[in-house]
Amino acid sequence: MARVFCRKQLLAGESRAAETGAHTLPPALLAAGARRLGTLGLLAAATLGVFGVAHWLLLSGSPLSATGSALWILGEGGAIAASLGTYVLSRQRGVDPKEIIDRGLVYEVFMGFLIACAYHAQPWASYELARGWTPVAVWLIAFPLMVPSTRGKTLLATVATALMDPLGLLVNVVAGVPMPPPVFIAQLFLPTGVALFVALIGSRIVYRLSLDAGKAREMGSYRLVNLIGRGGMGEVWRAEHRMLARPAAIKLIRPDGAGGREALARFEREAQATATLRSPHTVQLYDFGLTEEGAFYSVMELLDGFPLDDLVDQWGPLPPARTVHVLLGACRSLREAHALGLVHRDIKPGNIFLCRSGTDVDHVKVLDFGLVKETTRADSSLTQTGFITGTPGFMAPEMALGRKEIDGRADLYSLGCVGFYLLTGETVFEKRTPIEVLMDHAKTPPPRPSQKANIAIPEDLEDLLMDCLAKEPNERPESAHELERRLWGLQLRDYWTPAMAERWWAEHASALRPARAAAAHDPRPRTAEAPTHLTAAS
Repeated sequence: MARVFCRKQLLAGESRAAETGAHTLPPALLAAGARRLGTLGLLAAATLGVFGVAHWLLLSGSPLSATGSALWILGEGGAIAASLGTYVLSRQRGVDPKEIIDRGLVYEVFMGFLIACAYHAQPWASYELARGWTPVAVWLIAFPLMVPSTRGKTLLATVATALMDPLGLLVNVVAGVPMPPPVFIAQLFLPTGVALFVALIGSRIVYRLSLDAGKAREMGSYRLVNLIGRGGMGEVWRAEHRMLARPAAIKLIRPDGAGGREALARFEREAQATATLRSPHTVQLYDFGLTEEGAFYSVMELLDGFPLDDLVDQWGPLPPARTVHVLLGACRSLREAHALGLVHRDIKPGNIFLCRSGTDVDHVKVLDFGLVKETTRADSSLTQTGFITGTPGFMAPEMALGRKEIDGRADLYSLGCVGFYLLTGETVFEKRTPIEVLMDHAKTPPPRPSQKANIAIPEDLEDLLMDCLAKEPNERPESAHELERRLWGLQLRDYWTPAMAERWWAEHASALRPARAAAAHDPRPRTAEAPTHLTAAS
């Protein structure tokens, strides 16, 4: 899972929020809203059932025509069925609460139509006074006060529901039910108009109170500022410590999110692994825990920079000197992890970050230990039998073949793939399907970087990368420490100095702004990208 916590994406999220004028509830409150939707559906079904039976048996003073009876039964029965279906949907595990609430808005409008059809099926007598508030007016107020949503969606759904009241009357009239006296029309729909206004105002008040309350209690000492990204398993938020005003990135994993128990175990494993690492080249974990609503969270440092894949996408391949600088920083992070018996298993450009660190620039950080494996424990892997977990373009042959004996040399293979990518702008193997890429990693000899690069690559650097890309682990550098030692021993034409890094950042930092603007319209969940799970080839 490439979790990229960078200010580039934060500003994109802030720009997006400014354009839409909308807020986003934390996942725990979204889950609570989905549960309230189910409760509302169950109450609506029960209420409609009780009043329907009572009306049919006891309050049938105004007899219905055959057409009116059919419309009444259709409206009552359809509303009860829709309400029960909404309740069942809200209790489904693995469904995004935001999706449940969006479907709930459709349910709100559909219910308004069905209720109106049933209500207006009873004919009006010429001497009868207006009946007061229609059930649609009551529904208009009840739904948005219980189920929060964004301003635009609430406005659209509430107005559409209000329009269902006259539409239900029109359907009855077309079907043959007599039109009520004209004098009663205004009195009939005036309460619906009042309910529309009350619902819109009240829903905004309740929504903002829920948002503020959620932010106040969600993460204890941390105040959620704005959403960075959302994925199938949860969300990533920019946050600040209440007392220290320290920025942080908070990952939230819903207990009912995609991936189920394995995703939660993977998330907990990442937090525990990251907490043991102290290298300045590994992303730092501040806190980890469980909210009252059952959502897992981890608080991590917020990085000011960009991942390597964004760097290459925007500025092209790196010169050899800077490539070596990146590989050295990654080696320092992996050296500590491997010494503790931890294998990252998902080293790739998206999980290596260049950022500012104090007054330094181009500081290397390794992210995402979510697929980490403890080599000291035989049962440490949570990957299901028959599945390969990782990123195909940067996966070691032993992982592609599904072998259980994985050690730190698998990370060195992946780091060799990263070096190849930085120098050429391409992955080692380019194929149409992930399975083809995996099989190439397992069986096909890799090309030399100079075959794809448009720049001169020192021969000893190229030889070192080819050693990292050896199919057999025994033919690679034996450890991250050994790889780091060999990188320091390379005879390069020049070296990536702090002065060169500062000059590059001074010249290119302003170029991040167009990328931020572009990212604001990018529909991909860049900060919560799902991990790759591929069925192993037989």
